[in-house]
Parts: sequence; structure tokens; C-alpha cells
Amino acid sequence: MQGAPGGGVGPGPSPVDRWTLLVFSFILAAALGQMNFTGDQVLRVLAKNEKQLSVLRDLEGLKPQKVDFWRSPARPSLPVDMRVPFSELKDIKAYLESHGLAYSIMIKDIQVLLDEEREAMAKSRRLERSTSSFSYSSYHTLEEIYSWMDNFVTEYSDIVSKIRIGHSFENRSILVLKFSTGGSQRRAIWIDTGIHSREWITHATGIWTAKKIVSEYGKDSTLTNILDAMDIFMEIVTNPDGFAFTHSMNRLWRKNKSTRPGIFCIGVDLNRNWKSGFGGNGSNDNPCSETYRGPSPQSEPEVAAIVDFITAHGNIKALISIHSYSQMLMYPYGHSLEPVPNQKELYSLAKDAAQALYEVHGIEYICGSISSTLYVASGITVDWAYDSGIKYSFTFELRDTGRYGFLLPASQIVPTAHETWLALRAIMQHTLNHPY
Repeated sequence: MQGAPGGGVGPGPSPVDRWTLLVFSFILAAALGQMNFTGDQVLRVLAKNEKQLSVLRDLEGLKPQKVDFWRSPARPSLPVDMRVPFSELKDIKAYLESHGLAYSIMIKDIQVLLDEEREAMAKSRRLERSTSSFSYSSYHTLEEIYSWMDNFVTEYSDIVSKIRIGHSFENRSILVLKFSTGGSQRRAIWIDTGIHSREWITHATGIWTAKKIVSEYGKDSTLTNILDAMDIFMEIVTNPDGFAFTHSMNRLWRKNKSTRPGIFCIGVDLNRNWKSGFGGNGSNDNPCSETYRGPSPQSEPEVAAIVDFITAHGNIKALISIHSYSQMLMYPYGHSLEPVPNQKELYSLAKDAAQALYEVHGIEYICGSISSTLYVASGITVDWAYDSGIKYSFTFELRDTGRYGFLLPASQIVPTAHETWLALRAIMQHTLNHPY
């Protein structure tokens, strides 16, 4: 539905009621130390042509700190989702209407979803304390995840261990779980989640997947065959500083937390900081942009730690980087429209994996190269992996397609993780059966 001038659909709170709500929300946020998003909306715009896409890109450049693109302008066939602060809604809607751009409201008030999310976490935390158990169907803080890791590797020490591969900009440990049945420098699979800190469903999926691996080894013949021959490395919190910040201050923070002298804005998009295609289209040299690539390739310690580890290992055969949202399974390249040499194989494998995922809950995924399916993006993880000789490099965009966006309810954690597991297993099995 196209929005009415002035913002919103249907009757809303009176100005006095809204002002009271805003004041109360800001007081609550100050007490909790968290940013408040009362009245912020997520608008969906479908550009009809390249001219309208250009108008949206201009908006991205005009207000890089005001308009937060959840799905960036890419091509006319793809919707554009943007979070607009309450203070900017009237102007942004007028801008869209003046350029003939129809929009619909995907999320009417972001703070409502955030309040529901926090209450669900608090309820889960109370239950966990009373039962001394860890909930795989809830979202968790960095401290809770790292504590779970310690207990997890102790309980399943015969198959999983913990490796510190480096430290973040704010000196937090960067931890990787290693699943192995023995041997050294065996062929291996790398899985990372949470490189963009606000994508909480990815961390939760990683945690559930780790538990699935230890639970199913010896029972699931496919997984057993994989682990008997290969190791699996899993980095669940790829961006620990950003992730901690999403819990303490800004739930919608995307980048890491690095700072540089003379630059006011904080953070680098870690998925634009890799060497392959660095500095090209789909990244930004503006430090205030959500896709700021950083001053140089691998300038960020979180990226450098992975590069150093994978390079030193020398036998990683598949890399899978998990993001949200959009329900897509993609492969290189992101920085170029040129097909990779084994594109037919990657497309076929992606389709097989997406079919395995679909058979769980009927969730459909789109498959293809990143640049042709989503948008051109330079300096990304999977392009670097592929150019480093990792033939099977994939990226997931998990649920959903925009109803909740980055604020997927905890009730969807287990269904999302379950279906994703079948796709992951298909990729790992193919990697096992096609050595190189």
C-alpha cells in the first residue's frame, strides 16, 4: 500500500500521545543504556526503472546517517527496504512521493518489535537460570555465547575444541569452534556467522548448528562420513565488538567498532574489507556509510584474523558465510558480473542445497551469483575465499524476506536453523565427494 502524505496508514496516536510515548521511551532507553527507535519505520520501495533506482541511491548519499538501507537499491526487480527515523519520516515520504516512488510500510514502529524481543530474552534468561540450561531457541548476549562455548567444549571434548584466532579492535577474543575426529591439517570446511552484528538470527543458527553436529555425529551417516574425513571450523561471533554493541546500545548496528584519528564516524563494514575487489562498486569510502570499506584491505583485525588462520591452515575446501535477510543462497562473484569458472557446478549445488532446505518448512530460496542475484558488492568474504583457491564458497541470506527483516522473532530460530542445516549438510557432502 502506498503511504499517505505525512506518514503512516490509518489513525495513529495524537501528537500529545506520541510525544508522551517518545519521552517515556527515551527515559527508558537512557536507563537501559540503549538507543530508542520509537516511531522509526521500515519502508519498502519498488523502483520501476533505473531512473528511480538512481533517485534512491541519491537518497542514500544525501542522508547516509539518517536513512538505513536494509536492502540497498540494486535493480528494478528487487525491493528496497529502508529504516527511516521518526524525525525524518515526513521528509523522506515526501521525497519518495515527489519522485513518483510508491512505498509500503513493512514495520510501522521498530521499537515495538525491539521491546518484544527484549522481553522474550528476559523471559528466556529467567527460565535458564531456574533450570540451569541453555536455550537454543532464544537470542543471547556475547557473554552468554562465550560462556556456552566454554561449557560446550568441556561437555563434548572428544569432538570439539575452541581456538582463539585473534582479538577484535576492542580486544575481545575472536573464537572458533573446531569439530574434528582426529588428524591434523585435514581437509576442512569453514562456516562463519554474524559478520554483520545486527543479524542475530545468524549467531543463533550457528549455535544450533554446533549442537546439531555433536548430537548427530554417529547417528546421521552423512554427517558422520563428513566428520570422519574432514574438520569443520565455525566462527559464531565474527564481529564481537559490534555484536556486544547491539546488546548494550544500538540493536541495529552493522559494522565493527574501529576508530581512526580525525574520523568522527565509527566502524567498518567487515564484509567490504577483504582484498578481492576491494574498493570497487558496492562499497563506500565514506566512513559514515554502512558499507564503509575501511582504509585498506584487511585493515580490520576481525578480517585479518580469518585471513591469517585460513591461509596458515592451507586446506580449507569450502567456506560458507551466513547472513540475513532475503532467503538467498549465493556464490561468487560479488564484485564482478563475470561468471566464475565452475559456475555451473556452484549453481547446481546451490539449487540442491536450497531444495533440501525447502523440504523442511517450505521456505523458498533464490540461488545465483551474488552480483546477478542481489547486487554488486566488492571486498566481500566469499570472493576472497574463492580467489584464494576455496572452490566451494557460498553465502546464505537467511529468513525472512522483509516482514521482520533483521528483527526476526526468536520463535523462528529453530525452524530457520533446522532448514539451514540441511542445506549446509548438502554443501559439505558435495565438498567431501568432490576432492580437489
